Amino acid sequence: MAKDFYEALRQRRSYYGISDESPISDERIQEIVEEAVKHTPSSFNSQSTRIVLLLGKEHQKLWDITTDVLRAVVPEGQFAPTQQKMDSFRAGHGTVLYFEDLSVVEDLQRQFPLYQENFPVWAQHTNAMHQFVIWTALEIEGLGASLQHYNPLIDERVKSNWNLPEKWQLVAQMPFGKPTSDPGDKDFKPLDARLKVFR
Repeated sequence: MAKDFYEALRQRRSYYGISDESPISDERIQEIVEEAVKHTPSSFNSQSTRIVLLLGKEHQKLWDITTDVLRAVVPEGQFAPTQQKMDSFRAGHGTVLYFEDLSVVEDLQRQFPLYQENFPVWAQHTNAMHQFVIWTALEIEGLGASLQHYNPLIDERVKSNWNLPEKWQLVAQMPFGKPTSDPGDKDFKPLDARLKVFR
C-alpha cells in the first residue's frame, strides 16, 4: 500500500545502509525524477535545476571517481573511514546528481538587475525543493536515500566523465537503494521555538 504524503514526510530519513536492489523498476525511478523536474516550482519559473540520474555501472563509476578524488586529499592513514563511506554509497542502486544551470541564473540577473543578488540564493531554494520532492518520492516507493556534498571536489571529473555543460554547477549527490539497516533516530527541537502562530 502506498504511503500518504505526511507518512512519507515523517519516515524520510538518511539511509546509509543501502543495497543495489530496488523494489521498483528503473523506468519507474526515471518517471519519478521526470515528474519532479517538470512540476517542482522555481522562482520566476526559472526551471534552472538540472538532474542527472545514474544507474547501475554509471552509479558505481561516480563513487569510484569520488573515492579517487578523496584519496588524493585525505591522508592515507586516515582514509579507512572514507573508504567505508564510499563503499556504502557505491553499494546502492543509483545516484541522483543535482545541478543548477548558472547560465539561467545569470540571464535572470541581467533581466532583473534589481534582484540580481537574490537569484543565486533562489536557485538554491529551487534545487532544495527538487531534492525534497525526489527524496520523499523515493521514500514512498520503499527506497532509502541520503544527501551528500562532495562538490566542488568532484565537479570537474563529473562534468568531464558525463560530458555535461560547463555552466552546470553541482549542488548535491543522492545515493539510493533498498534499505539494509534502519536510519538513526532523529531529535526534534521544541516546536514552540521554531514556529509562531498569530490569530
